[in-house]
Amino acid sequence: MPFETGNLKEALAQRGVSRRDFLKFCSAMAVTLALPPQFAPRVAQALEKAPRLPVVWLEYQDCAGNTEGLLRASKPTVAELVLDVLSLNYHETIMAAAGHQAEAALQETVTKQKGKYIAVVEGSIPTKDGGVYCTIGGRTALDLVQEIGGNAAAIIAVGTCAAYGGLPMASPNPTGAGGVGTVVKGVPILNLPGCPMNVQNLTATIVHYLTFETWPATDQFGRPLFAYGSRIHDDCERRAHFDAGQFVEEWGDEGHRKGWCLYKMGCKGPETFHNCPIVRYNEGTSWPVGAGHGCAGCSEPSFWDTMTPFYRRLPKIDLLGVEATAEQLGVGIVATVTGAFATHGVISAIRSKIQPIDRHEADLEEHLP
Repeated sequence: MPFETGNLKEALAQRGVSRRDFLKFCSAMAVTLALPPQFAPRVAQALEKAPRLPVVWLEYQDCAGNTEGLLRASKPTVAELVLDVLSLNYHETIMAAAGHQAEAALQETVTKQKGKYIAVVEGSIPTKDGGVYCTIGGRTALDLVQEIGGNAAAIIAVGTCAAYGGLPMASPNPTGAGGVGTVVKGVPILNLPGCPMNVQNLTATIVHYLTFETWPATDQFGRPLFAYGSRIHDDCERRAHFDAGQFVEEWGDEGHRKGWCLYKMGCKGPETFHNCPIVRYNEGTSWPVGAGHGCAGCSEPSFWDTMTPFYRRLPKIDLLGVEATAEQLGVGIVATVTGAFATHGVISAIRSKIQPIDRHEADLEEHLP
């Protein structure tokens, strides 16, 4: 049920959420957005006064993993409240209405609030044969997303399928699937890839907009830098084992039991940009590498084709603009120098003097022990 009042402060009081819990939530959002702690009061002030922002959630070629992530959001009794205050006008999985009633509610938002609502899109968009491989209410996903997304204030593509095409786009891509950005133009599009995306990143993206009245800065793939600005490898809890040359060789071996690096088991952390090690899942308790499984690179474009086989070392991927980084220096030190435990301060000093390296010329595998 939507709130009767028009701002979050009053809505929280209606739901019995304490001021203390609300401020803790605002602090968590500031951390997720990579803002200094002193920004938490500004976030709180903005959210307290934020008007209701209409949101429609569109779901196309997907597994519903992002919707499931939303429904199982960890801390957010408060985060869900934020989304509720944003007036979630349409979400076919969780709304009470169905059939023509549901579609009428969607069209009412598009017509009466043109240019004012946010379109959250989950799932890829098939384009082959006129888009007949995904239809809702007799209309193709292609037709719907172009109309609804094209009239939105902005689109947030949640999950890798919506952002880049994901699994449906994997070779040979029989339905001609692609991400939202391939079929909708002229509207701001923010990509939150991942399988599924972390709902905290979705909440933080919207909080950023409500706080600063602008969308967060993004990288060349349309991903917010606060969530995708650093590589998983750089923030990984197993990084020290990589630098020390301690790798898991087989599932269940001693190194695996001790939490050593999973690079040799196919971990794609050195090529993947995401804040999984920082934000994590399941109430912030764990994430794939923390649970003993290598990163599959699911937040990268075309990962089903470029990151496979998932259980082998990194394929040769050419990432634009990536300089020689600490993982290359780390393996070089392990392979050639007795002082394998050089400090990161020394490594950073060396890094600043090294020219960009083409991954095709200096594959990491060549340097591994």
